[in-house]
Amino acid sequence: MAPKPASAIPVEIWGCCRSLVPYFTFILLLCAITSLNQLRYGALHSRCAFMINSGSSMDHIIHLPSGSILSSQHAAAHQASSYNLPPSLLASDQSFISHENRLRILIGILTLADQYQRRSFLRLVYRTQQVPANVQIDIKFVFCNLTKEEQRIWVALEIMLYDDIIILNCTENMDLGKTYTYFSSLWEMFKDEDDQHSESSSSRRPYPPYHYVMKGDDDTYFRLEKLAESLKPLPREDLYYGFVIPCESKDPFKHYMSGMGFAVSWDIVEWVRDSDIPRRHHVGPEDMVFGEWLKMGRKGRNRHNAKWSMYNFPEPPTHCSHELWPETIAVHLLKKEPRWIKTLKYFNVTRNLKPSKLYHIP
Repeated sequence: MAPKPASAIPVEIWGCCRSLVPYFTFILLLCAITSLNQLRYGALHSRCAFMINSGSSMDHIIHLPSGSILSSQHAAAHQASSYNLPPSLLASDQSFISHENRLRILIGILTLADQYQRRSFLRLVYRTQQVPANVQIDIKFVFCNLTKEEQRIWVALEIMLYDDIIILNCTENMDLGKTYTYFSSLWEMFKDEDDQHSESSSSRRPYPPYHYVMKGDDDTYFRLEKLAESLKPLPREDLYYGFVIPCESKDPFKHYMSGMGFAVSWDIVEWVRDSDIPRRHHVGPEDMVFGEWLKMGRKGRNRHNAKWSMYNFPEPPTHCSHELWPETIAVHLLKKEPRWIKTLKYFNVTRNLKPSKLYHIP
């Protein structure tokens, strides 16, 4: 058999290469789509092995604290480890907003270790809420040291699944310093563990870790979007925010904010940690004592009375209560299920339920 001409070899190779062109084109297209989606949802590291510029890299990862309610779908990857990421009720604004530029709010709901059912219910209530595109809200359940064997199992499982629990180093109490322990412990919990002088800042937390820190009761219903809208225009230093007590008062400088839910700016959190005033005077009604700290320390010069967007449940009528209304930020004294149901029904919390053949809810 006569040997093939030398010119035939390049032709065959060329034909083979030409047949591979569609595959390379398809790979490039996938990489382009992936890159666009990653930029859109805030994941700035490339997962494509095939890159046009092999010398370039996009290894910047945005680190978000677990237990966060975020508003755009770039947070979807965190859903499995963070109960606060609404799986379906995400804000429509999909533009990328850096972690540093978000309004960051921490809500610590003071409760008891044994309140498993209440925590499960509250997770449903808060997980299905929507927040503005430039807001991050972290919700944590706060209680003192565990004392029972079953608590060590159930609470540990909750933490593994939701990562939304803070266990304080204290003995469970209401007016013997639990609120002080909560606020004074936060700096140590959320301080940046990285070397502050490191050249790389991509993995550091922004400062402050939260612009506002709130203490709330587990019988209070917070409407997160309204809360964020109310806090957003306020000063981020020396702020004291809430429902002023006594109920008839409208002067936030004369008395103190109700324990149903009050917030302070991060600089006051640091002051509580460092000052001798709260350290030596933390026994008594927790909301009243907190107000006395600020008065004695001349703190909280910026105050905001959120009356009447925060109030007690309307029944029975009192000076602290009124009817439910659309501008509500918080409703207090929801101690029994019928009150919760009436409140949630009024605010139509199931309005975004998608139709499906799998269920029928009239």
